Amino acid sequence: MDTSQDSQEERHQRRENGEETERTADYGNALSRKEATEELLGCVVHSEEEAYRLYCDYGHRIGFSVRKGKQSYFIGTKNIRTKDYYCSKEGLKYDEPVTEANFNRPDTRTNCKAMIRFRVDEKGRWTVIRFVPVHNHQLAKPGERHMLRSAKSLAVGKSGVIDPSASTDSHPINGFSDTIGGDTADNSGYTIRECYSQVGMQGITVIEAGDGQSLVSYFKRRTNEEGMFYWDVQVDQEGRMTNFFYRDGKCRNDYDCFGDAIIFDTTYRTNKYNLICAPFVGVDHHWQNVVFGCAFLLDESVASYVWLFKSFLESMGGQSPKSIFTDQDEAIMQAVEQVFPNTQHCFSYWHILKNAQSHLGSLNTSQAFQNLFTKCMQGSDSEEDFEESWTAMIREYKLQDNSWLIDLHRFRHKWCSAFNKDTFDGGINSSQWGEVSNNILSGISDENTSLTRFALLLEKVVKDLRRNESEEDFRCSQTAPVRAVKHSTVLKQAAESYTHRIYKLFEAEFLDGCGATSCHETSSGGNLLRFEITMQGRGSKVWAVALDTSTMEITCGCRKFERMGLLCSHALKVFTLQNVDTIPDKYVLKRWTKDARRSMFKLAQDDSTQQECTEAELAYRNRAMQYAYNLIIKSQELEESRKIFWDSLETGEKALEVFFEMRNMRTQAAKDASNREKKKKKPSKGPNSKKAKQAPAASSTGQELVVQTNEHQYQSSQDAQGNATIGRPYYYQQAFPTAPIQPNQMYMHPNVHTMPLCTPQQDLSAFAAVRPNSNFGGAKNI
Repeated sequence: MDTSQDSQEERHQRRENGEETERTADYGNALSRKEATEELLGCVVHSEEEAYRLYCDYGHRIGFSVRKGKQSYFIGTKNIRTKDYYCSKEGLKYDEPVTEANFNRPDTRTNCKAMIRFRVDEKGRWTVIRFVPVHNHQLAKPGERHMLRSAKSLAVGKSGVIDPSASTDSHPINGFSDTIGGDTADNSGYTIRECYSQVGMQGITVIEAGDGQSLVSYFKRRTNEEGMFYWDVQVDQEGRMTNFFYRDGKCRNDYDCFGDAIIFDTTYRTNKYNLICAPFVGVDHHWQNVVFGCAFLLDESVASYVWLFKSFLESMGGQSPKSIFTDQDEAIMQAVEQVFPNTQHCFSYWHILKNAQSHLGSLNTSQAFQNLFTKCMQGSDSEEDFEESWTAMIREYKLQDNSWLIDLHRFRHKWCSAFNKDTFDGGINSSQWGEVSNNILSGISDENTSLTRFALLLEKVVKDLRRNESEEDFRCSQTAPVRAVKHSTVLKQAAESYTHRIYKLFEAEFLDGCGATSCHETSSGGNLLRFEITMQGRGSKVWAVALDTSTMEITCGCRKFERMGLLCSHALKVFTLQNVDTIPDKYVLKRWTKDARRSMFKLAQDDSTQQECTEAELAYRNRAMQYAYNLIIKSQELEESRKIFWDSLETGEKALEVFFEMRNMRTQAAKDASNREKKKKKPSKGPNSKKAKQAPAASSTGQELVVQTNEHQYQSSQDAQGNATIGRPYYYQQAFPTAPIQPNQMYMHPNVHTMPLCTPQQDLSAFAAVRPNSNFGGAKNI
């Protein structure tokens, strides 16, 4: 870097004129960490503000926030002589009295030693004289750096970033996402909460004519713009569109991580056409909503639900969820049984309580009745307990003739906790989840909302949810939760593994186990220990816990780990009594950890080789496409990263060419050898028989060709036509040269063509703008 005075003065002048802000930001994004570090050494600026901005700019490019530090003065004056700036994680948090205000405040300090020191000369020039670049903590990822506190000082004023005129009337934050492009990882430097006061309300204009075709055009546009976008449409016998389903590539990735338990909500309708808007929703590792896809349905028939579930299942690579939670509906029950035979189907508590408001009248205002009804749903440990509580409720409130309760009791195995102890729900059916988490569609439509407008507004809701997850990921990577018991190794491990929200749930169970339970060992035989746990203030209710000390396998009668994926207070009490100071790995469910998304694209090592070939190929293709799509997203911002990605594709393509060429040669050589062996066994007659026998022997003395495997492994990526990014099975035709391969052509034959060609008989119904006519879902696609 040029550190001359003239160049520094020119830069200073450009900064004063506001000409360098944009250029510096663009240039800074392209700098590598090494270049950014070298840029600081010996750098000269001309004011305290410039010095602070210089280090903040460096911190933003590297991934940390900046805090102002100590300063010294010239003797007898208040003029600064040296000034320090630290990483915001410098130092340690001193022990202080625990108050309501600071108990839940996360700890950001890690005693990081990274810093920079400026010295000011008599001419007012600030020169870097000390620089420590090494950090002792995780740095923010490129997609998270806009959320760094000091990064906001590099952005323009709020009123210049957030354009009220760009917002929509669906949500005050939408103008903000429109201005920045709506991506999860925006670069404005402001969180959602900071934007509410800046955004106004304004509608979006959507073409009303041909609303169905407008929605299809919207799907086609997203197909062309995004990888792995999937959509499907069903039409009736007269060619009219009836049902729609769609999801983007991020939904597929989310489903791979958190698709073990899903909510299918059909209680919301669009007002203009009265279509059912049915989103597929799950819960992520922060215990927040995550959307897997959405559908518009014309009716609530079994055929419509079967079509929808099949389309959803196909879009997710044929992977069914462990459990699905829906409203109480006969058509949905039949469709789930047909399409998801191995999935546990349950009624959502939220739906049951919502329906109770319209079927039980004034009883909903009675706290005593609510307590008894809740006990029937969640407080029964056995079927006998449930029947006793249910009978008591019916008799006390004279509800023997209530048809809704009669139907509800008939399907009690789909909602009572006593019948579903081993059904994983991820906390969806817990009282802490609440109505707010279930109803994600409230307030995004009015009586004039068209299908396309509704889809656009729903897209913004999904972006808000993803932005929330990104902010929580950033908070978990840059801060640590305050532990109630500072020196507990169990809580330390939990705080390092779980996200902040899940850690608080675990900590509550841990504290209840340690301070609010009584334990009695009932029997022990060899490695198996049995205990009875009672909770203080819960009467004589007893939970049975069994621990196998040889495998550290523990089971509890409450089955919280099976349902929620977190150890209960009863199990933690037993672990504490047995001096178990770390949680066994088998009881730290990855879906609740900070690394829930890490290694999600790694190919499974235990894939069954006994599968049919088409199923194995489909599974490989889907995983490879997800991996490639993730790399595309990571590499798209910088020219250098894009070049690295393309170079890896070209290298992988060459390696595959060599592999297939050598494979063809070996196959042909094996065939020739087989033919020669057959000729040897045949009896020869005539004068030329001796020469015929000698010919194979002479030819068999030729050189043996050995294939040298490449030490590198390559992953497949999207094909050039985009067909391989959808998730449906495609078959490719491969052309190979027929001429003999010479040694100098071993690693790159000029006549090899590797462009995949989609065979015409395949079904391309739901993806690209140009595709052949085909039938899917029982109706002709358009």
